[in-house]
Amino acid sequence: FDIRVGNGYDFHVFRVGRPLILGGVAIPHTKGLDGHSDADALLHACCDAILGASGLPDIGTLFPDDDPKYKDISSLSLLHDVLIQTGEKGYRVGNIDITILAEEPTMKPYVEQIKLNLAQVLQLAPSRVGLKATTMEGKGPIGRGEGLAAQVIVSLIPSGNKS
Repeated sequence: FDIRVGNGYDFHVFRVGRPLILGGVAIPHTKGLDGHSDADALLHACCDAILGASGLPDIGTLFPDDDPKYKDISSLSLLHDVLIQTGEKGYRVGNIDITILAEEPTMKPYVEQIKLNLAQVLQLAPSRVGLKATTMEGKGPIGRGEGLAAQVIVSLIPSGNKS
């Protein structure tokens, strides 16, 4: 049985005047994440984990931040494209495990909504999506509330659609 494993990590600093989007879910907060796209660090880390497991180039190579067509694009669109490319290589996501690293805002009220959104997008049972959040206990840029990060591990399994 051909199982592939990939990991992804992304960090974005906060910026006033932008919405905070994580896992495709808008989270009420005084700041959003700075970036060329919608800056959804969680989905960016998901993309990189999936791309790495499938042997494809990273998110920055496929969707460069100096290309105007990706300005303010929803990271759900990027993830959709990544899933298509992965499917063309004959794989689909088997399960995914995500850790959000954030001092603020508190993630607990949004974990279940993000988890269900990811299950739907990735076409997985919710039991195949692990999602948790932790703080950095006041240490480093995340602990000082300068931004947040996401770390992702994913398994890919054969889809039977190899082209």
